[in-house]
Amino acid sequence: MMNKLAWRRTWFQVHKWIGLILAILIVPLCLSGAALVWDEPLDRLANPARYAVSGDRLLAPSAYVAAARAALKPGDRIAQVTLPDGHGPVVVAAAPAAAGKAAGKGRGGPPSRTMVYLDPPTGKVLVVADRNAGLVRFLHGLHGSLQLPGVGRTIVGWIGVAMMISSFTGLWLWWPTVGAWLRGLRWRRHRNTDTNLHYLAGFWVALPLFVLSLTGAWISFPAFFGALSGQSAQRGPDPRAAARAAPIAAPALTPEAVIARAGSVARGELRSISWPTETSADWTVAFAGDGAAGSSVKVADDSGVAVAAPARGQGGIARLMRRIHDGTGMGPVWQTIIFLGGLLPALLAVTGVIMWWRARGWKAELAAKQRAKRGLARG
Repeated sequence: MMNKLAWRRTWFQVHKWIGLILAILIVPLCLSGAALVWDEPLDRLANPARYAVSGDRLLAPSAYVAAARAALKPGDRIAQVTLPDGHGPVVVAAAPAAAGKAAGKGRGGPPSRTMVYLDPPTGKVLVVADRNAGLVRFLHGLHGSLQLPGVGRTIVGWIGVAMMISSFTGLWLWWPTVGAWLRGLRWRRHRNTDTNLHYLAGFWVALPLFVLSLTGAWISFPAFFGALSGQSAQRGPDPRAAARAAPIAAPALTPEAVIARAGSVARGELRSISWPTETSADWTVAFAGDGAAGSSVKVADDSGVAVAAPARGQGGIARLMRRIHDGTGMGPVWQTIIFLGGLLPALLAVTGVIMWWRARGWKAELAAKQRAKRGLARG
C-alpha cells in the first residue's frame, strides 16, 4: 500500500502530464469558453450593423418572411424566425436549396443557414450573413469541437474528463504537507512568481473548473452521463439529422395561423417559430418562460392540431448541465465565475509549462554536477 508521499508523487506525475500533453488544447478551449460567456455583447461589438435597429415595435412574422425572401437567393427556404429578447434585430434563418441533399450525407458541424437580420419596426434588411461565419460562430466551433467536425466533440469531451482529474490532483498537490491548510493561501510559497500564481490560481479555480469540466463532458457524452443519472436515452430521430432536414417550400399554414393555434396550448412572449421540414410536418413555436427553458408547442401543418412539445434532450438534468456550463439564465455572479474559470486554466497551463521547463533546467544542472563529482572521485 502506498504511503502519503508515494500518493503525492503519483498525483504529481498525473497532474504534470495532463497539463503538458493538453496545454496546447486547453488554452484555446478555455479562452474561447470565457469569451462565449458574453457571446451576445461580443457579437454586437464584432457586428454592429446587425444591431442597428430603430426600435422595438414588432410587425407580423409574415412581414419579416417577405422582407427576408427579397434578400435571399432563389430556392432558399425559410427555416425559422427568431424575435429579439430585448433591443435587437429580428433574425430569419433560411436553408439553401440543396439542404435536403446535404442532410443525408451525415456531414458534421451545424447545418448551413443564411441569416437575415431585420429592423423590427420596419422590416428593413440590416445584414445578410452565413450563420457559420464570423467571430462568435468560430469561437463556438472552437470551444465545442476544436473546429474538427465529427470527432472534435469527442476530443473535447475527453479533455473535460482529463480536466476533472487535473482539478482533483491539483487540489491534492496544493494542500500544504506541513501545518494548517491556510498556509496554502500564502502568496510566497515559492521564490518564483509563476509558481506562486500556479498555486493560488489553481486553488481558487479548482472547484469551478471541476464543475465546468463535468458539465462539458456531460454535453459531449449525453448518453453515458444520462444513463448514470437515471435518465433514459433519447428516442426518435437523430436531432442533428433533423436539424439539417430541408424546410418544406410551401407549408399549408401561415405563421400567424400557427401562432394563434399554439397560443391555445401555451402562453408567454413569442421567441421563435420554426418551419416544418421534409422529415417532420410540424411547426415549432417557442415561448419565453421562467428560467432559460421556456416552453414549446408543436403545430401540425396539415391539421393545425397544437400540442405541447416534449422536453429536448434528457430532461431537466441535461438542460441544467448546459445552463451551468454556458451561464444561460444563471445570473451575473455565476457568469463571472465561469468567465474566470475560462481565463485561469489558461494561466495555469502557461505557468505549468514554465515550471516544467525550469525544472528540466535545474535537473540537468544537478545531473552535470553529479557527473563532475564522480569524475573527480575517480581521478
